[in-house]
Amino acid sequence: MMAAVVMVMVAAAPTADAAPLVAAPAATLAWGLYVDPQLPAARWVAAHPQDTRAAAIRTSIGRQPMAHWFTGTSDADLGKAVTRYTAAAKTAGKMPVLVAYNLPLRDACGAESAGGAASPAAYRKWITTFATAIGSRPAIVILEPDALGDFSCMTTAQVTARLGLLNAATTVLAAKAPNTWTYIDAGHANWNSPAIVAKRLLSAGVARTRGFAVNVSNYIGTADSRTYAKQVKAALHRPAGYVIDTSRNGNGSNGQWCNPSGRKLGKRSTADPAALELWIKNPGNSDGGCGIAPTSKAGDFSPTLAQRLITGT
Repeated sequence: MMAAVVMVMVAAAPTADAAPLVAAPAATLAWGLYVDPQLPAARWVAAHPQDTRAAAIRTSIGRQPMAHWFTGTSDADLGKAVTRYTAAAKTAGKMPVLVAYNLPLRDACGAESAGGAASPAAYRKWITTFATAIGSRPAIVILEPDALGDFSCMTTAQVTARLGLLNAATTVLAAKAPNTWTYIDAGHANWNSPAIVAKRLLSAGVARTRGFAVNVSNYIGTADSRTYAKQVKAALHRPAGYVIDTSRNGNGSNGQWCNPSGRKLGKRSTADPAALELWIKNPGNSDGGCGIAPTSKAGDFSPTLAQRLITGT
């Protein structure tokens, strides 16, 4: 099922589930979402045109709009990479989706994606470069997946430092990338309670952003994710938009988070600002050396994983 391509108007009037926490930037239009030809699935297909899986992966994943993840190690020159990506999207008249994923002590509990900036100072420099490179071009940014979920593995001082860095990130994105809709990651429905997440979002500076994201890189169904998002929004006691990651939730969750079997591609990304459902995780990219891809590192593209997400096996 092809998702309808609709107009995203960043200056659009707010709706009940998409009201911005800050005034939406004016006079910015983009038709549909940007399809990045350099994301892992598309690159794999280009390099393996004779593989029997290539046609299905090209159609079902490689040609679909999804987020481009920027980490401390993803690009040799972050500023040039972000500029190139957002400029290409603007030239195409499309809306790019970016993930900023580089906080110190990243993935403190799961460890499969452990890493991040070496210090708070390094992160402040990195996120400033990221935001400055976006500049005035329109964009959607998902800010720091898992950042508010894994406090149980951190000390009080580390939590305080993290919240300070998230506040710094939301501040610099609002100042340097004024036509960006930023969504702070809020975890998923099976992690923390809406009240806890709302408190953490407020402490992280959600008031400077469009809102929050749920189910990033997870498998929980859209209906359950939307119920959870609405509960978080109610607990915030202030206007908030939200985004649901639908990339791999077609069969819902079986309770496992790391390359579980039997999962399936979810509803393709839509550009409807009133109900943003986006492929944030890139389908086919491994969650880590676990589950049905025990030899794949986190973030590596696996055609086997991609094929199984297509078939739901």
